[in-house]
Amino acid sequence: MRARLAFGFLLLVVVAVVTWWGWRTKHPAKPSVAPDNATVDANPPGSNASTVTPSESAPTSIYAHNLMLRKGSSGFRVYVRWLRGQMARTSRNNNPSFDEPDSFVLDVKTGVVHTNVGDLGNFLNEGITNSPLKNIKLSGDGDQLKLSGTLHKVVPLPIEVLATIGVAPDNRIRVHVTKINLLKIPFKKLLGGLNVTVSSLFHPGDIPGVEVSGNDIFLDTAKAVPPPHIRGQLTSVRIVNPDFEQIYGNAQEDVTRVEQWRNFLQLHGGTIDFGKLTMRQVDLIMVDLSDNDWFDLDLANYQEQLVNGYTRMTPQAGLQIFMPSLDQIPANKKSHNISMEWLKHRNLPPPSDITSR
Repeated sequence: MRARLAFGFLLLVVVAVVTWWGWRTKHPAKPSVAPDNATVDANPPGSNASTVTPSESAPTSIYAHNLMLRKGSSGFRVYVRWLRGQMARTSRNNNPSFDEPDSFVLDVKTGVVHTNVGDLGNFLNEGITNSPLKNIKLSGDGDQLKLSGTLHKVVPLPIEVLATIGVAPDNRIRVHVTKINLLKIPFKKLLGGLNVTVSSLFHPGDIPGVEVSGNDIFLDTAKAVPPPHIRGQLTSVRIVNPDFEQIYGNAQEDVTRVEQWRNFLQLHGGTIDFGKLTMRQVDLIMVDLSDNDWFDLDLANYQEQLVNGYTRMTPQAGLQIFMPSLDQIPANKKSHNISMEWLKHRNLPPPSDITSR
């Protein structure tokens, strides 16, 4: 009896194993690792990854004509005769903001940008703290540049540096020093023991974006001046008194085409912040109401220009803002506001300073 039970149990096990093996052959197990063409959700629900869509994080196109852009706390000015390019964010997770000029870079495709030579000299005097070179003044014409100042080395001595300017292959400005004069006498004939070289005039790190190599000074305009920084393919640089001119790309055709246009700044696409507002799929144009040569846009005080301007919404939900220059805003109109008393009385006419705008 026990032998029969044992044989029956053994037969049952054999049948079960054969059945399982046949099913396993027809249904192979899935591999434990994902195949090469598998897609994996890199941002699963609950993760902290950014949810900004590609259209929102895309660069914002920018067009500007006769724009005077004040940069930095010192009011450093850049004159944009024409600019076509992009307003690119410097941080992937932060929108470009008018209130934070270092939150974006102006990536120029074609443009003509001027900087006053005197402003550049003042900027160098304020920005260089450890250099023995003080009281810097710049002048020149075309590709010729002259720097004069006071060299503090043993005793204060007047110094004059002559150089030529051009574009380096990496889109930096190259200043090639051709002569250094002390006391208006050729340096080599004076006191060679002082050992004045180009590198001894500027200490490393004095100005961001400045590099000295032999008799050459290389200036990266995307780093050297206050934000927002400007970069692009430099075509030429020259001095057109009283300005230092930088040309990006092939800009002449655009400059000629818009010569009679009003002064404006136009932004399109992407996302930007200004004040408490965020605009997605940007469609914004700021137009200068004045007849001045330049549209004075002060990034430190642009809110006053917005408040005292006229704003219209387009059928496409874009904004058109007609802005006065800062110097044209009367002191008693720097801040517009609607009182609660007016809101509570339907029959009161609107304030005259609002309807007169």
